[in-house]
Amino acid sequence: MERRARRGVLAGSALALSVGLAGCGIAPDPADAELSDGEVTLTMTWWGADARHQSTLDAIELFEEKYPRIHVEPTYADWGGYWDRLATTAAAGDMPDVVQFDQLYLSSYAGRGALLDLDAVPEFLDASSLPDNVLASGEVDGSLYAVPIGVAGNGVVLNTSLFEKYDVPVPDTDTWTWEEFDAAAQAITEASGGKVRGLSPFGADSFSLEVFARQQGDQIFDAEGDVAIDPATVAAYWQRELDWIESGAAPDAAALSEKAGVPLDQGDTVVGNTAMAFIAAGQFTAIAAAAPDFEYEVADWPADPDTPEGFQYPKPSMYWAASSQSEHPAEAALLIDFLVNDPQVAHAFGTDRGIPANEAFQTALEPTLDEQAKKLLDFTKLVGERSGDAPPITPNGASEIETMLSRYNQQVQFGKLSPQEAAAGFIEELQSAVDAAG
Repeated sequence: MERRARRGVLAGSALALSVGLAGCGIAPDPADAELSDGEVTLTMTWWGADARHQSTLDAIELFEEKYPRIHVEPTYADWGGYWDRLATTAAAGDMPDVVQFDQLYLSSYAGRGALLDLDAVPEFLDASSLPDNVLASGEVDGSLYAVPIGVAGNGVVLNTSLFEKYDVPVPDTDTWTWEEFDAAAQAITEASGGKVRGLSPFGADSFSLEVFARQQGDQIFDAEGDVAIDPATVAAYWQRELDWIESGAAPDAAALSEKAGVPLDQGDTVVGNTAMAFIAAGQFTAIAAAAPDFEYEVADWPADPDTPEGFQYPKPSMYWAASSQSEHPAEAALLIDFLVNDPQVAHAFGTDRGIPANEAFQTALEPTLDEQAKKLLDFTKLVGERSGDAPPITPNGASEIETMLSRYNQQVQFGKLSPQEAAAGFIEELQSAVDAAG
């Protein structure tokens, strides 16, 4: 026996059905897990484009070379179809052995017994290579159900070519305050005669809202899975957005609505309509690649002297998890261990799934990275140095948080709701969804 040291489009009713039934079967006790003496076949699934498909097949081949008695049957899909199919297989008790997972659905599946408790298989999976505040993002109710693959901070992307074109000094992003950020954005708008706006506002994503809340000493959810954020925090988030729109630092509501949901290469940051934007930093290299005529930098959020330290955190881009119904939990755990620890995988995956969560992978990749990827790696390291504890993950029932945020965000932008009204409605609706799922 191999011994190891211990350490999107929503699926809707199909998801609810799957997680409701997944815990009803008789699952193997992971505490009894051991490697088979004979041939074993594992199933494995992930979402992504063709490049990810090929890199994952390369990693599987490396695994099968190391463990020739274990064969891996792969499947993959795009983001939308992935979750519908996973929900269906979970409902049928036929979920793949190893699954690429997202934080939005982790609590739902783990809480209903669909995922293998990885703490129960320490002989086969060692996740100690990951920082504690990263690994904590894979825990539900104190147990590890998913191992982060990549991480990303939430940052500000700056089109420095536009700053140079309009002769606006780039602020010192190591020390900038919100006042300096606002002044730079306004200066771009004025210097360009409104042709370019200084910034794209926060938008409707929970990652940005979480970082904003942490700057206020707040957070979206508490450890019990309830909505904990103060309505005043959400209202302030939207008020700041309105202030940027009304000052001209950001595009108006109509322009923002027109760009909502467009492909990345058509976004304002890429086509040069705005000079700065808040992004999940994993997007940085794609933005730079889509606009080779511009130079970009990625920086930490502005902060004021009274802003709490540790407001940043490295959010997992995605995870590896295993099915609780797997007939081969030891082999499934061994495959996850290989994917998060073997240095060959670092080179096979590169940065396709984000900057690797394993810092040894980061070190292995660094000499091979191009200029933009090195900027992203440097930012990820900066976030790691400045970050505090990971916030509680999205609880069961709250996976539609992005859809809710988008709807209320647009109502605020068009003046149909005040920031205070939208904050109250958003929190009430989100908590109701959590309560209904409980």
